[in-house]
Formats: sequence, C-alpha cells, structure tokens
Amino acid sequence: MFSGLVETQTEVLQVVPEPEGIRLCLRRPGTFDDVAIGDSIATNGCCLTVVGCDEEQFEFQAGRETLSLTNLGELTSKSQVNCERSLAFGARVGGHLVTGHIDGLAHLKQRDDQADWSNMIFTAPEPLLRQMVRKGCITLDGVSLTIVDVTESTFSVALIPHTLAVTTLGQLQVGDSVNVETDLMAKYVQRQLESQR
Repeated sequence: MFSGLVETQTEVLQVVPEPEGIRLCLRRPGTFDDVAIGDSIATNGCCLTVVGCDEEQFEFQAGRETLSLTNLGELTSKSQVNCERSLAFGARVGGHLVTGHIDGLAHLKQRDDQADWSNMIFTAPEPLLRQMVRKGCITLDGVSLTIVDVTESTFSVALIPHTLAVTTLGQLQVGDSVNVETDLMAKYVQRQLESQR
C-alpha cells in the first residue's frame, strides 16, 4: 500500500527483454538505502517487487499483464520514473490509499501552463471514467491528485508547482501516456451497483 506521495524521481538504467516480459533496472536513489530484495516499490505508480539490488541500482520484473496495462513498456534507458516505498503501519497518509494496481492508461490531451502551475486534461477509456468523480481521488504515474472535472471522454487535474517540479508529471507533453489507478472505493461501489442490476 502507498500514499501517492512520490519520494523521488530516478533514472532508468536499462530495460532488458525477458521471455515473459522485461527486467527494469533503475538507479538506486541515495535515500532508498533500506531497500532489500522482496520489497515493494511503486514505480510510476505500479507496485513492483525488488528482485535484485546493490548500491548502484535495483531491478524489477514486469510481465505481460503489467505491460499491457501500464506505460512501463514505453520506458527506455535515461527515462525518468516516480518512486515511492510502501507505507509502514502507523505512518501518515498525506495523499490517499493507493494499491499500486494500475487500471489502465490515460493520454494527455491538453496542457494549460499558467506561470508555475498547470491544468491538464486527459482522455481515458470509458470504464475508467465511470470510476471518477469531480473532487475525487486519482493516481497518475504514482502521484495522488484531486480530479477537477470529468466529462464523457476526459478528466482534468490541476498541478501545483511543487508537484510539477518533483515528479515526472512536469515533463508531460500532449500525447504522452500516464498510468491510472482510480479510487479503490469507487471500484467497490461500482461493483456493488453492477451486482444489484
């Protein structure tokens, strides 16, 4: 479980094809000195298990299912990714509860920068949009955000200067994809309503 408060960005060192997916090698941030094999780290919002690590890097494996739902397959050497270590019990949750289980992709349709702020509009598949509500929670590439508005084909968010500076969202260009995790409560409500029909 995560909070959606990105701890750091780090660089992709290597993406190695494997028979069932990829091995993702990331530069190990200096603040992640407690990471060990078996730990969970949200990488662009996707919960991945550390399968190898040393002082310079840590490694993850992503299979076909993960690659089909996320933008991890688009990463190349030198790409930047958002990272967050899993929550410890008793820790403050400054964002919202995030599972790291990506629901799908959204694509940046429009970006309106005003000084150091940015309003962004994304397109998303209709099943994801059904789980969104104005002023509800959403996670984009691991960043906990509040939805500004939702239409039949888009949703929008407003990003403060700090978020733009310390996460990869500040680098987004029109057409870029982001990993989307909708609010967990919305999924349960939708499931209940569908089962009652």
